[in-house]
Amino acid sequence: MPSTATPSDTLRLFVALWPDAGAHEWLRACDAAIAWPAAAARAGADRWHITLHFLGATPRSRLPELLPALQQPFDPFAFELGRVEAWPRGLVVVEPRQSAHALLDLQAALGQALQRCGLPVESRAFKPHVTLARRAARATLAAPSAPQRWPVSAYALVASAGGRYRNLALYRGGMLSAAADPAPATTQIRPAPGPKPR
Repeated sequence: MPSTATPSDTLRLFVALWPDAGAHEWLRACDAAIAWPAAAARAGADRWHITLHFLGATPRSRLPELLPALQQPFDPFAFELGRVEAWPRGLVVVEPRQSAHALLDLQAALGQALQRCGLPVESRAFKPHVTLARRAARATLAAPSAPQRWPVSAYALVASAGGRYRNLALYRGGMLSAAADPAPATTQIRPAPGPKPR
């Protein structure tokens, strides 16, 4: 049966990790060191995150069930960013330097919680990354001078609408610690700066 949901009664959702100040500045340095082609669609510093799960269009009516279901207690951990990579289809991303077992475990636990709620979960293997740009196949990449520690003590349920992101809920240590009114995303995201002449 076709869905009767309308934009006013759905939210485009994903579960994400946001970088702390140190990781954010390291990502900024990586971004600045790359020679970007004019056509590159750069994500912009306010958008840098690691997506744990993309839920897509989700009925607002599911939030009372979803918010507590996403509670997955975990001990704080850290991993290291260390590689700038060119992926197919013009993606330029930053990847962890090596496999982070605690990160993989957290992503898997959240996936199981989503499945128990009857929500779809990506079937492909999880490849944690931060997207710096799309349409950037001709970018000249620069290797980071040193890896960067990214501490993880919380994750967020995020709404995306009209080019804007908004945290709907924050889970510190995997426990719901703050939830916002489930309105459309309203936090203004500044546009990514254009490439500098080189």
